[in-house]
Amino acid sequence: MTRNMDKVVLVTGASSGIGEATVRELASTGARLFIGARRGDRLKALAEELGETVAWQELDVTDGADFDAFVMAAQARFGRVDVLVNNAGVMPLSPLAALKRDEWKRMIDVNIHGVLNRIAAVLPRFVAQKSGHVVNVASVAAHVVLPTAAVYCGTKHAVRAITEGLRQEHDEIRSTLISPGVVATELGHDITDPDVAKALQGWRQKALTPDAIARAVRYALEQPDGVDINEVIVRPTAADM
Repeated sequence: MTRNMDKVVLVTGASSGIGEATVRELASTGARLFIGARRGDRLKALAEELGETVAWQELDVTDGADFDAFVMAAQARFGRVDVLVNNAGVMPLSPLAALKRDEWKRMIDVNIHGVLNRIAAVLPRFVAQKSGHVVNVASVAAHVVLPTAAVYCGTKHAVRAITEGLRQEHDEIRSTLISPGVVATELGHDITDPDVAKALQGWRQKALTPDAIARAVRYALEQPDGVDINEVIVRPTAADM
């Protein structure tokens, strides 16, 4: 794998888990990274650890104007934007009968509207420069539907459709969907149903570490011009789903 990735990469949800692992993996290639999340203290510590090729800004992905400002700051810092890694997401699972409407709305806002906000902020730049790469981190939930995960799966199916639509509409922009299986991260920490929270702990007995997904992102980015890795599913070898 290359050790000289001459790209400017935006990473959302970069304060922990897959986002943080992706920042670390890509920083090792020499890529320049502009990273965002709500927890600025974690972003600051990560950027200070990795050096001058990593810059950060607090970010609310549900706010389109906030992400527009994020992209402008990245452009001002590094001169251009080549890649967007859409990683931020939430997963407060529950049975539909629990009627957790606020949690449904939050998933739709972050997992669908957030992805669209981010694409909208970079797409005009990518079209103008006739190049760019959008990597959407989805889930195996983009391919299956599971009890207690109907709304979450719906949001990830939507991300899969959006990614495919982007691929079809733009010949010079690469689009990649990365679908992780169970990964040991903070995702799901906001589950309020105790039975579902307990079940998640059981699922994570067979889990990947976040660096496995970071390597899949790197693989997609390292392909030569004209080669687009459209979909990657990464599961633990002993996965149950």
